[in-house]
Amino acid sequence: MRRTSISIMVSAAVLTVSLASPAVADRGGQDFGRATLTGFASLPAETFVPGSEPSGSAIGAGPFNGIAAPFAHQPVQGFSGVVNRRDGTFDVLSDNGYGNKANSADFLLRVHRVEPDTRTGKVKVLGGFNLSDPDRHVPFALTRADRVLTGPDFDVESIVRMPDGTYWTGDEFGPWLLHFSARGRLLEAPIALEGVRAPENPYLNGGEPNIASSKGFEGMVRSVDGRRLYPLLEGTVTGDTPGDLRFSEFDLRKRAYTGKRFVYRLESTVNAIGDAIAVDRHRFLVIERDGGQGDTAQFKRIYLADTRDRDGDGLMDKTLVADLLDIANPKGLGGFGKTFRFPFQTIEDVNLVDDRTLAVLNDNNFPFSSGRTAGKADDNEFITIRLSAPLHADRRALR
Repeated sequence: MRRTSISIMVSAAVLTVSLASPAVADRGGQDFGRATLTGFASLPAETFVPGSEPSGSAIGAGPFNGIAAPFAHQPVQGFSGVVNRRDGTFDVLSDNGYGNKANSADFLLRVHRVEPDTRTGKVKVLGGFNLSDPDRHVPFALTRADRVLTGPDFDVESIVRMPDGTYWTGDEFGPWLLHFSARGRLLEAPIALEGVRAPENPYLNGGEPNIASSKGFEGMVRSVDGRRLYPLLEGTVTGDTPGDLRFSEFDLRKRAYTGKRFVYRLESTVNAIGDAIAVDRHRFLVIERDGGQGDTAQFKRIYLADTRDRDGDGLMDKTLVADLLDIANPKGLGGFGKTFRFPFQTIEDVNLVDDRTLAVLNDNNFPFSSGRTAGKADDNEFITIRLSAPLHADRRALR
């Protein structure tokens, strides 16, 4: 079933604040044109982990988009990172819960295993595991005595899987790099990015943070050779040009940052990034979005960003690959019209299915976002889109 499912997926307001030197979408690259929807599946918003603990006690009673709180179990929500297991299933990462430290103490950080099936239009949850620190690698206080990790401890927003089955995640509160076993056990102390501290960082000691809240490691790339990580900040570090994001290089063998970094420039300072993934040694796919949802969503795009900087301006070259608000849907997949829109506030997952097909997922911010239908909590949607031209990706990027 899994092999059939993935086979089907493969076949099947104007911006108000601009940068002083805006990036040019098509410099150094080909025109990819309009992408086409080839697969659609969704997981209902009110999906919960069976037999899990209650959650949502600190968000208020609501109702929120018609849903009352608290919840009897942990919601399966917040798809903030994705790993393609190449067997028709995907690992998806829940973020810190309900948006901040204060309201997420009863939200357990978790990786879910899901299986999207575009024949039925449904996403099946196969299981998953919570993240924890039983070996006491985290040097600061955690929320729970049993050291199961929760929303106030870390805001995990990106994930990659290594050949040995372990996972690295990127966090926004440090920002930190976190290394977990195949079952979610923290393997070493959190690794900080030197010179960058978020407001939630426990080591500020009265000092000023130099990156905004929730603007840490939103995206993270594993290099195609598996030797490096490239975590991408969502926000600009104080002192850098507004809209410029640091894309740093981390050496996995030395367990240290190399000092090399690239600069990804947003098309507007009101935008944010959602995810990043490697295409080859030099090129990366990056989701860039505005904060709108539904009819207010104006900018939801995927760019091909190149570190070679052919025009010498000190920025990664950018080529528009797909406009997620203007996707061709000639077959009317999902019951939608000939133009398909992915109008969610937060779109935080992109993955290579093959050289011309991308999987894209949203973070539904359960129960708060309602980008698909006003007044109704968003589902977690999984789509595949076919690009109008091949990426010519390194074959290792498809493993």
